[in-house]
Amino acid sequence: MTTHSFNQLGINETLCHALSQHGITKPTPVQQQAIPLLLKGRDVIAKAQTGTGKTLAFALPIIQSIRTDKQQVQALILTPTRELAIQITAEMKKLAAVVGAKVLACYGGQDVLAQVKKLENPPQIIVATPGRLLDHMRRGTINIGPISFLVLDEADQMLHMGFLDEVESIILKTSNSRQTMLFSATMPQQIKQLASFYLNKPEQVDIQAEKVTVDAIKQQVIETSDRLKQSALLYMLQAQQPFLSVIFCRTKIRAKKLNEALQDAGYMADELHGDLSQAKREQVMRKFRDMKLQILVATDVAARGLDIEGVSHVYNFDIPIDTESYIHRIGRTGRAGNTGEAITFVTAKDMDKLAAIEKVVGKKLPRTKLESYHLKGLFQADLQISDDKRDNRKKEKPQDRTKKSNQPINNKEIKVKTEAPKKSKTKSNPWEITKADLDMAMGIKNKTPKKQSSREQSRTRASKNEGRSGGRSNGRSGGRRGR
Repeated sequence: MTTHSFNQLGINETLCHALSQHGITKPTPVQQQAIPLLLKGRDVIAKAQTGTGKTLAFALPIIQSIRTDKQQVQALILTPTRELAIQITAEMKKLAAVVGAKVLACYGGQDVLAQVKKLENPPQIIVATPGRLLDHMRRGTINIGPISFLVLDEADQMLHMGFLDEVESIILKTSNSRQTMLFSATMPQQIKQLASFYLNKPEQVDIQAEKVTVDAIKQQVIETSDRLKQSALLYMLQAQQPFLSVIFCRTKIRAKKLNEALQDAGYMADELHGDLSQAKREQVMRKFRDMKLQILVATDVAARGLDIEGVSHVYNFDIPIDTESYIHRIGRTGRAGNTGEAITFVTAKDMDKLAAIEKVVGKKLPRTKLESYHLKGLFQADLQISDDKRDNRKKEKPQDRTKKSNQPINNKEIKVKTEAPKKSKTKSNPWEITKADLDMAMGIKNKTPKKQSSREQSRTRASKNEGRSGGRSNGRSGGRRGR
């Protein structure tokens, strides 16, 4: 029988009320299976893709069991990346505050001395990356010996990133009486061995990936060319009007250039990649969560652990290098029972990778071909980013850049400006079609005469003077003949 409420799973009324205030009323499959086992104190191995609601699956039992009268670390959540640590901390703080528990994130890139000061009054829950946690353990600022709960989140990623030795050294410093929870999207042999060594008769929870990648997410493919890919993306953004979207690029340079193009086109966009400082990455993520950004342009550094409520669309501007990356990218939408859309742009050279993706998802994805004639005319003329404009943007200071509104074009309401354009670097409305735009789209050249050189101006004056001189001479001769 399917469980329809968190209260039926054993979560108390206080936490259920807090969940409902955040719009969470129905548990996901991984929550339905894991929460009752964890509340009974059992160790759990859960195989589940990102986006299935696994954070709440371990957070709720931990927070409900925390003893707020004890000023010591009672729960440790290990994550492979800073982004995932930040995300889990933010989600747990919302619920921990209800019961009076404290949560602290510890990860590289932060001021370690500031963290040390916060640890003088130990929080009940710590969310940490392995490297920074080991640093605090060597300093003696964190004591994980007495912890009651240990979570290994995204265990397969810890393996891929080379953290397995660090994870084992951390586990060995904990009590054997702890309750251990391991969550992973895949179960490679080394993760199974880790579980067999350090978990006590664990219960198995297995959530099928198809529920994330196929059923909850509408997937489609846009066939185009490298030259037209940016115009095709702008076309799709205008056609779909996503609420919040993540656009994935293959490299940091491509993400940076595409972000500049989107900002020039009037979108509230920003970039997220490995070249940014930790402070900048946190700032970008905070703005995206607060919906002060409409679009996040990212590399695969954001593919795991990025859990933002309301992401309606994911765009693969560059097709991912493998099928696993594709699954994690599109998993940024369609999360926790919601639906979403994933659009992948492919060129002729990407067809082998597309075939591999279709094999994994188990079906041929619907395709739309966008060629140059689809993107010509008013729309492309108004959105084309010129080299001059991009060069001017680079000279501007970030605080001087103004955000332009993003209003959809309605063909019935297009107004053509006939008055002389104002001298401004940017339009007040980026979607307003001017006479210059129409002339550009129709191939009409600017009729403004070119400025003459000084030699040409001299010739013109001489010609005019000669004409005036000839007229006066002829007039005088005629007059004399008449007399």
